[in-house]
Amino acid sequence: MLGLDGLPAVSTLTAAGEPTTLCRKTESAEPDHVSRRMPAAPPEHDSESLATACRRIATAAKRAAGELATLDTEVKNRWLQMAAERLIDERDQVIVANRLDLDTAPGYGLTPAAIDRLRLDPTRIESIATGLREVAALADPIGEVIEGFTRPGGLQILKRRVPLGVVFFIYESRPNVTADAAAICVKSGNAVILRGGKEAIHSSRKIVELISQAGRECGLPEAAVQLVDTTDRAAVGHFLKLNDCIDVTIPRGGESLIRRVAAEATMPVIKHFDGNCHVYVDAAADLDMAVRVVINSKCQRMGVCNACESLLVHQSVAERFLPLIAEVFRDRGIEMRVDSRAMTNVPDGVAASEADFAAEFLGPVISIAVVDSLDAACEHINRYGSHHTDAIITGDLRAAETFTQRVDSSAVMVNASTRFNDGGVFGLGAEIGISTDKFHARGPCGLRELTTYKYIVRGDGHVRG
Repeated sequence: MLGLDGLPAVSTLTAAGEPTTLCRKTESAEPDHVSRRMPAAPPEHDSESLATACRRIATAAKRAAGELATLDTEVKNRWLQMAAERLIDERDQVIVANRLDLDTAPGYGLTPAAIDRLRLDPTRIESIATGLREVAALADPIGEVIEGFTRPGGLQILKRRVPLGVVFFIYESRPNVTADAAAICVKSGNAVILRGGKEAIHSSRKIVELISQAGRECGLPEAAVQLVDTTDRAAVGHFLKLNDCIDVTIPRGGESLIRRVAAEATMPVIKHFDGNCHVYVDAAADLDMAVRVVINSKCQRMGVCNACESLLVHQSVAERFLPLIAEVFRDRGIEMRVDSRAMTNVPDGVAASEADFAAEFLGPVISIAVVDSLDAACEHINRYGSHHTDAIITGDLRAAETFTQRVDSSAVMVNASTRFNDGGVFGLGAEIGISTDKFHARGPCGLRELTTYKYIVRGDGHVRG
């Protein structure tokens, strides 16, 4: 990483007017050699110097990307294994840093679900390390020949997979994403600039410090993984102008963040919009199965993007199914916002507004509607959904096929929980997000989704007539 004065540093950027606790609070917990490497950032800098610092970071990433594109798979895998070991060995330091974030979380107005996403403990740190090892075990996509052929005149044409280059990744308060993003970007040959949320600043800094130490020991370029730890929103705007250095931006967070990035970016953006996920209980559903799937989709972990937020029930099974699922929701403290037809079977429900059917609640609230038909369910999902993950529970193969064809989402489930839309579950390893776009990637973004391709043409003195 590079500091504001251009020297190597653990922390890359400090913003004017940033609270002292964000840029200094963890220094006493860091090893002496790390503290000595960290240059003192100026207490203030104007817009011009902030822009200069952002360009310095991006330029360093561009140089690192050139080295990473040809780095041996063995080196990348050795780094991932060592980074996993370092996180486990130093988990107490990570937990201390995370505790600082948890202590300040209520002041940021985080909901209990958001604080749960922020929390790290030995089990979750072990899970992060396991994710790094899983990425190491995956095949390296770089250099893969996607297709090859020889033209009639003898010209040989190869289509080969190559890295995107430099990824600018903006995300919110999930510190595990810091490690996941670094792993998947570097394994796919890309340099990454990480801009995490202020809520997880201490956790992210400690994670990047540890994996960067492993990177130096394994021979990774110094700027392969850089953390931008300023909370100054202007820094994001500066990075979004640097399309000569940054090849793609990936925002992962609230809709306002993603819309801002999409509007301001001068480079391609892979977008991860809201997760307003639906489960539709069809007329031909096994209702016991439907209860299990809905409970898992909604309750297994409420604060994540693939949790169910909307429940649709065919009118022919509503009278039997809704009382069953409503009892479970009551026991779990989940508020039910229902349409007028569902209210008949859920008398303690809250009347739903139009906005409720389009909402991503990320907590103990769910919208419920009764629909007349499969077609009506598909129309409702395509109107109110976010094209993330939607499921049907049915024993009718034709209904399942119609649902998968008509629902326009990145993943469509048949008799399975929405929670399965996940890079690890799909065998992609750690993911950098779940794209609701159609270009360049859709669904869980793993290693291959962070690559592009080039054509390599071989001739024998061929000239075109």
